[in-house]
This record gives sequence, structure tokens and C-alpha cells, in this order.
Amino acid sequence: MHPAPSVILFSTLSGLGFGFLAFLGAGVLLPSGWVAFFLWGLGYGLAVAGLLAATFHLGNPVNAAKAFSQWRTSWLSREAWASVATLLTLAPMALSDLLGLGLPRVIGQVGAVLALVTVLTTAMIYTQIKAVPRWHLWLTPVMFLGFAIAGGAMLSGAIWAPLALVAVGAVLVALWRVGDGAFARAGQTIGTATGLDRIGTPWVFEPAHTAGNYLLREMIFVVGRKHATKLRWIALGLASVLPALVLLLPLGWPGVALATVLHLAGALAARWLFFAEAEHVVGLYYGARG
Repeated sequence: MHPAPSVILFSTLSGLGFGFLAFLGAGVLLPSGWVAFFLWGLGYGLAVAGLLAATFHLGNPVNAAKAFSQWRTSWLSREAWASVATLLTLAPMALSDLLGLGLPRVIGQVGAVLALVTVLTTAMIYTQIKAVPRWHLWLTPVMFLGFAIAGGAMLSGAIWAPLALVAVGAVLVALWRVGDGAFARAGQTIGTATGLDRIGTPWVFEPAHTAGNYLLREMIFVVGRKHATKLRWIALGLASVLPALVLLLPLGWPGVALATVLHLAGALAARWLFFAEAEHVVGLYYGARG
């Protein structure tokens, strides 16, 4: 599928932001004063920046309001509600840390759970799509949650953050290995897509139309195997290995900042591949797959 920059930024920044907010809300860090202002501002800034980036993919920003009305059937709508609930629930905790109000930490803990639920709803937007076999895997929500938890642990300076980053690398490798064969395992071909496999092996004689359309622009995107392999190594190194090594060095907060920059760059590369390598079954109708 076409890797739209807005969706890549949305899923990457919001995941890191809500992951960090979960750690702040749970009390892994107990900042106060200006430190609290900076850390909570960073968490809110990443989360909100990601959500704002998502609106650029809606075509018409007015559609963002409509997303809230479909919560019974749409994971996108559930994500919208979960994100708002998280930001509102954690706001009193942020003010308490900033002003020393001493509010009970259970408020932040509830917000932390909601933050992770928000990340899960983001993952389910893609996991539920059976027409994209590479996404329709249990590893997809594990990957989204893994990035959020590892990113939150990293920004929080948790002692086990390097281990979490290595775990993210392992999840990425597993997702790539399983995902590479997902389309073939789904058994979808031009024959099954058209129902003509019962009488022979069909093929595309001519394209359905001469002009481009939404499906061709958004659903069919081919990335070369050579480039994909190179990007996988870059994503694995930057998102997992290098930041984990940096955190093992006694560099303090400058080390955390450097690890975050590296991890974010790797996460963006991994998320680009997440979309670019996804094969939608609609491509069968255009002879672009199988």
C-alpha cells in the first residue's frame, strides 16, 4: 500500500507519545515543577502531534468529527474516543505533578491503561483488515504495543529499557518473517478473486481503465526486494540495536535523548515498510499480484 507520510507520522508519534504518557501516569517517573512541565509536555506533544498528522489523511478535516460517531463498528472511531479519554484523564495528574497538588496516583494509573488501550485501537485499525494478509496477524498489535512500551520505557529512563528495545527488534523480525508469506497463505489469486479458477487460469488482458484512480494510488504500491531488505536492516539497527546500546552507556539524560532520536528514526523506517510492503487483495484485479 502507498505509505502516506501523514499516517506514518501519526502511528509513530502517537505511539511514542501515548507510551510515554502511560509511564508518566503510572508513576514510573515522579517529576515536579518545570521538569514535570517538560516531561508531560513532551508526552502530550508527541501524542497530539501524531493525532493531528492523522487528520491530513482524511481528505477533509471535517471528517475527523464524523469519526467519533461510528464507535460501535469502527476501530478508528474507538481510537478517537480512547485518545480523548486518555488525554482528559491524565490532565489532572499532569497538573498535580506540575503544581504539587498531591492527587491520588490511581488517576494516572487509569490514564496509563487508557493510553495503552489507545495504542491497541490504533493497531486494530490495521489488524482487522482481512484484505491485507500481512496486517491480519496477531503480531501486528504486539508490534504497535511493543514500540509504545519500549519508547515509554526509554524516555522514562527505565533500567529495563534496553531489553524492551531488543524485544521490539525481535518482534519486527518475527513480523517480517511471518508477513512475507501471509499473502500466499491466504490463497488469494486472480482466479479466486474473480471466481474463474474453476474453469482455468485467468489473466489480465487489459487494465480496467486507462486513467489512475484511488485504488491504484492508495492500495497498490510495489517496493523492490533489494530496497526492502536494506530498509529492514536500517529499521532494526536504529529502532532496536543502537538505542539499546546507547542506553547501556553511562551517559545520563543526553544518552536518553540520543537513543530517542535513533529509535524514532528507526521506527519511522519500520512504519514506512509496514505500509509499503502490505499487499491488498484488490491488486489482483489489476494484475499487480499473484
